[in-house]
Amino acid sequence: MTNESCTYVIFGATGNLARIKLMPGFYHLDMENKLPECSRIVAVGRRPWDRAVWLAEVRTLLEEKFGGALDESVFQRFSERLFYHRGDLDDEQCYSSLATTLSDAQFSRNIAFYLAIGPDDFGHVIESLSKVELLAQEYGWRRVVIEKPFGYDLESAQALQKRLERHLTEEQIYRIDHYLGKGMVQNVLVFRFANVMLEPLWNRNYIDHIQITHAENLGISSRGEYYDSAGAMRDMLQSHLLQLMTLVAMEPPVAMDAEALRDEKVKVLKSIRPIPKSAVHAHAFRGQYGKGSINGQKVPGYLEEANIPTDSTTETYAAMKLMIDNWRWRGVPFYLRTGKRMAMGQSCISICFRHPPLQFFRGTHVSCMNPNWVILGIQPEECIRIEMTVKQAGLEMRTHTTSLDASFRQPDQRFVDAYENLLLDVIHGDRSLFLRFDEVESAWRIVDPILQTWASERDYIPTYPAGSWGPAESRRLFEKEDQFWRSSLLPECGPVG
Repeated sequence: MTNESCTYVIFGATGNLARIKLMPGFYHLDMENKLPECSRIVAVGRRPWDRAVWLAEVRTLLEEKFGGALDESVFQRFSERLFYHRGDLDDEQCYSSLATTLSDAQFSRNIAFYLAIGPDDFGHVIESLSKVELLAQEYGWRRVVIEKPFGYDLESAQALQKRLERHLTEEQIYRIDHYLGKGMVQNVLVFRFANVMLEPLWNRNYIDHIQITHAENLGISSRGEYYDSAGAMRDMLQSHLLQLMTLVAMEPPVAMDAEALRDEKVKVLKSIRPIPKSAVHAHAFRGQYGKGSINGQKVPGYLEEANIPTDSTTETYAAMKLMIDNWRWRGVPFYLRTGKRMAMGQSCISICFRHPPLQFFRGTHVSCMNPNWVILGIQPEECIRIEMTVKQAGLEMRTHTTSLDASFRQPDQRFVDAYENLLLDVIHGDRSLFLRFDEVESAWRIVDPILQTWASERDYIPTYPAGSWGPAESRRLFEKEDQFWRSSLLPECGPVG
């Protein structure tokens, strides 16, 4: 790792991602003295602004983000790093003038290009930067950060990769998955590999099944056009949730360096049993939200949202069952689901252990017993919760479920946004939390048969009311009668007996 100064060039700097995540992330890093001295941030946008207008815009967006006045000394220092370059992505002049600007002595020769733009523009921007030799590493490093989606399916991902390979080495490409920057997601690795008591239990002998859920109570907002072409499977499941699955299921890496970590994640993805098109309905389920209520407010159905065709069969809910055919996980199903307009916004990993043998409790009031769960809450609550069965106070043998709780962050600790970690990792050259192409490729291979089957079935899609936990029919994915979707971070059953 290095702590050299860096010039960050943000394409799409006036868009939502830069305004909501990137600029606040840079500001926080500067506030905590994490940005190397002499680092600069160059915003590239089409709007007819100059530097003064851009600084005013940044001040406004930061005040809106943090709900009040800024620390003037911090903002003054931060504003000295900020520059604005006006240009259109389709105009060659934009890139030649950018090259001239960046040749000025005040800009570091180490340059990171952040593509906060539509995926259709990735290839063109890279080729244009290459033409003006801004990707050459003769006098400093060059890194390119690419937002998801990386391709639309396996074939388009491979085509995009070939296009990038003409101008960049794999070491220069940082495919970002902001989910991996979340502190609690990284804590999954610590929880697994720094606590030796867990390792003997983390396998098919003790674990019944594992669930990974990302639920949102929000709709599609103003993203109708993009979302209808993507859907829940591409938007969340193929990327974020498969990544979470690899962290839960992977073997201990030989070292905590980028390549060793990513090698183990790829092994998990390559061990997932392929889903043939004939078995898609047994392994995957989709749905679309209809009208309903969220927090007491009536909300429209998906087909009533802006820029959505009235006959759309795009899924806003996707669930699938995956099997990992390796020594550790053979026979243990992994259930992944994601949905819009669900009952609440929540991301968690729920690990269900096998039922204990009940012979010992024969003849007592213990007629049944809940299995042990380990719950890893990612958002909104960052926590680790281990559920256990204990005896109730009193003379009779009655039991109830209690939990051992560990909060990830203390109440007085500042919430660190995932993008702050990732922006800093790019400067340091740490690619641990970024995706290698074989990870992306393997993930597309898993979901491609599902997407192809769904694309051919455009006559009907099940619906679920907004504000619910999704289509009840998705329970058919479970292998056992006593398995169910875990929708709470708290123990779901009261006293037993």
